[in-house]
Amino acid sequence: MTQRVYLDWNATTPLRPEARDAVMAALDVYGNPSSVHGEGRRARRILQDARAAIAASLGAEPETVVFTSGATEANVLALTPGLHRTGTPPVERLVVSAIEHASVLSGGRFTKACVETAPVDRSGVIDLGQLDRLLVDRPPALVSVMLANNETGVIQPIADVAELVRARNGVLHVDAVPAFGKIDIDFKGLQIDLLSISAHKIGGPKGIGALLVAEELRGLEPAVTGGGQEKNRRAGTENLPGIAGFGAAAKIAATNRERFFGHSDVLRRRLEAGLKQIVRSTIIFAEDVPRLPNTTLFTAPGLHAETAVIGFDLEGIAVSSGSACSSGKVQPSHVLEAMQVGAALARGGIRISLGWETTENDIDRALEAWRKLAGTLVRKNDETVLERF
Repeated sequence: MTQRVYLDWNATTPLRPEARDAVMAALDVYGNPSSVHGEGRRARRILQDARAAIAASLGAEPETVVFTSGATEANVLALTPGLHRTGTPPVERLVVSAIEHASVLSGGRFTKACVETAPVDRSGVIDLGQLDRLLVDRPPALVSVMLANNETGVIQPIADVAELVRARNGVLHVDAVPAFGKIDIDFKGLQIDLLSISAHKIGGPKGIGALLVAEELRGLEPAVTGGGQEKNRRAGTENLPGIAGFGAAAKIAATNRERFFGHSDVLRRRLEAGLKQIVRSTIIFAEDVPRLPNTTLFTAPGLHAETAVIGFDLEGIAVSSGSACSSGKVQPSHVLEAMQVGAALARGGIRISLGWETTENDIDRALEAWRKLAGTLVRKNDETVLERF
C-alpha cells in the first residue's frame, strides 16, 4: 500500500521525538509544581526549564510566559478590556484585522459593540492607513494582528503596526501561532505587548499553549480563576507533561528554524511552479508579498474546494480547504473575502502546508494527484471568474 503524504502542517504537526521523550519523562514526576518539598521542586524545575526555553526562542524573558490550555485560551486571555502599559490609559475597545483566527474575531472578553475590524488589501496585508484612522482621536484600543496568516501565509508588518499602536496609546496583541518556529520572532524587539503561541504547531503535544505578557503591561485579568498559579494570571495546576513537551519542541524548532526555512522555501517554489505548469490559470493567493516559507493557498477557475480536498485524500494526499463548513453548508474563506476575492474563488481555496519531514517526492506526488484531478475539477477557460479576481 502506498504511504500517505501529509501536507497539512499548518493544522497540526507530528509529535517530535524530543517532545515525546520529554512528555514521557515528566509523566513520572508526580510532584505538584506549587509544592515546596523535593518532589514539588523537581516538578517546578521542569516547568521553569520549559518556560525558559520557550522564552529564549522568542527573544523574551521567562517571566513573560503564561501557560494555557492552547492558543485559543491564550487569545481569550489576551483580549481583556482595561489593559494598559505603565503611564497610559486603559484600553476601552478592540480592533482586529479582518483575517484573524475565529478566537480573535469573536472578541474575547470585549462586547461585540466594542469590536471593530481593520481591513487588509488584495494581497492580504493589513491596511496601515485604515488602521491608523481607527485609532486616531479615539479612546485607546487593544489591537490584534496575527504575525502570519494561517491560510495564505502572508507575513504582516508587525513592527509598523506596533509603532502606530504605541503612538495612539494602544496595546498590541499578536497571534503568532502560524509563524512560531517558521520565522524569527523577537518579542521585545518588535514591541509586542501580548503574543499567543501553541505547542502542537511546532511538534509539541496538543492541549498546551502560552501567552507572553510584556513586563510593563498592566490590567490583565485571569480568564480562569481559583488559584495563584502563573503569578495569578491563570489558575489551575500546570499541565507538566504538556509543558515539558512544549519546551522541548520550542528548543528544537529554534535550533532548526533557518534550515526549515530554506528547506520549505525550495519545496514551496517547486510546488507552485508545478501547479501553474499543470493548470496555467492557477492562482497562488498573495504570491507577490512575503509569506511563510511552507504555505501555499491556491485555486483555479471552477474549482470547488471540498471536492478537491476529498479528491486529494483519495489519492493519499492530506491537504486542507480555505473554506469552512458550517451545518453542512460550505462558506467562503473569510480570509479570501477580506482580500476582496470573488465568492467563487473564495470557495475554491486549497491550502498546502509543508513541514520538516516533507520531501521532494511528497511534492511530486501532490502534483501528480493535482494533474489527475484538474481535468475534471477545473474549468480552464472560465475567464469570467478570472476577471472578477
